[in-house]
Amino acid sequence: MRRRGGVRRRGGRLRRCLGAAVCLLAVLVLGAASVFAADPVASPAGGDVRTSPTAPGLVGDPLFAVAGVAAIGLAAVGATLLYIHVTSRR
Repeated sequence: MRRRGGVRRRGGRLRRCLGAAVCLLAVLVLGAASVFAADPVASPAGGDVRTSPTAPGLVGDPLFAVAGVAAIGLAAVGATLLYIHVTSRR
């Protein structure tokens, strides 16, 4: 038990545990609310609903996406190397 100003504090650990338990219970109850709102009926069958049934499974241009990711990665590597070069102590 801690003394504060000559007076003993009692129940500090118990209060913290109860506070944590109340917060945890509130988070669990509020998190479960979205689960109760879900519809148990299955979605309609059929593949990718973003395209017509005769279109291929890929939407957009996948090679353009891969090139974009590679360009962002190279830019990140270049920026990192430039930062290391500028801030290094010799």
